[in-house]
Amino acid sequence: MIMNFIHNPGIFLILGSLFLTSFVSCRKTETPHKVNSEYLVAAYIWPSCHHDERFGDMLWPEGMGEWEVIKKGTPRFEGHYQPKVPLWGYEPDDDPKVMEKWIDAATDHGVNTFIFDWYWFDEGPFLESTINNGFLKAENNEKMNFYLMWANHDVRRNYWNVHKYKDDSSLLWDGAVDMENFKIIVQRVISRYFSRPNYLKIDGKPVFSIFSIHNLIEGLGDLNESKKALDFFREETKKAGFPGLHIQLIGFGSPRENLLEQIKVLGANSVTKYNWGGPHPQDYIQWGVESIERRNQWDDALDIPYFPNVSIGWDDTPRFPAKGKKDVVYYNKSPEGFATFLQKAKEYCDSHPEQPKLITIFSWNEWIEGGYLLPDMKYGFTHLSAVKKVFRGELEHYH
Repeated sequence: MIMNFIHNPGIFLILGSLFLTSFVSCRKTETPHKVNSEYLVAAYIWPSCHHDERFGDMLWPEGMGEWEVIKKGTPRFEGHYQPKVPLWGYEPDDDPKVMEKWIDAATDHGVNTFIFDWYWFDEGPFLESTINNGFLKAENNEKMNFYLMWANHDVRRNYWNVHKYKDDSSLLWDGAVDMENFKIIVQRVISRYFSRPNYLKIDGKPVFSIFSIHNLIEGLGDLNESKKALDFFREETKKAGFPGLHIQLIGFGSPRENLLEQIKVLGANSVTKYNWGGPHPQDYIQWGVESIERRNQWDDALDIPYFPNVSIGWDDTPRFPAKGKKDVVYYNKSPEGFATFLQKAKEYCDSHPEQPKLITIFSWNEWIEGGYLLPDMKYGFTHLSAVKKVFRGELEHYH
């Protein structure tokens, strides 16, 4: 009977509703706490869990976006938590009512910024309705900041739905774009997003993050042409009434000479990470310690701000049937461990008073890759509570 209970997601979701009701009723008696806005606590949003107008039927034909794949996750070893079961159910991320709940939960716990993964494939946007129909139509959206990370990476057919495409790893979308498309992108993001009062701006400049430096350069031709393209973006942003543009690049691995040269030539304003990156050791503590070592290397190598990242976990097995225990970060993974690395990131910010105190978190809702702040049936609200504890200064630490 116990095993039947464990493997019945329906029971989990019923209990989740009871737990949420209890949580909300308890919170009504608490004194509201204003999170210190000195820190920009920014969580990435992977906007895949809704039916996309352009490519939804082709990629996720069941009509629920990537929930289709998440729900089919299978445990690969004893104690492996798969499939992930969200506390609030399999809600569409382009629903403004869902987003209103997300915004309240985020701001109540100290997350004051959402970074939306943003795509441009086959000369048009992809998965954009999470922002347009979800976030921007949420009545409470101005409680928090947001900005875009252009996720200009390639996508192979079986990467986002292995159940449909099986062994077909041929290229579905090339993330690189030419100058013609780049100009369309520039006008789109300036007109639709930069003008929003809660679009994140540093020194008055809208922040625009770019995932793949390699694909940026490949699509535009070479490094010099890419510099010209970004200069065009800067000028168009100024024409729209802003003092300039803050270009943020994602730095993978450790700093390398050619990568540092590219960052310099492109005139980037800052560097951060999407997550702690690979290799992914099974031990969460080891993963975090290695990430701090890489962070220190970036900090030493750059003459522009490096913003720290904190990752919650890594488990992308639902996308890859062949992956197993060696590919999952599971040992020593806990909300307490996440809190300590978040505290370290906060201390890093405090030691760099010359730059904004921005921390990126992987992530708000990356169920498919095992890193998310949203409450689930295993951890509840404990990862969100960790954020609140750190930025209220309640995490005990010694120097």
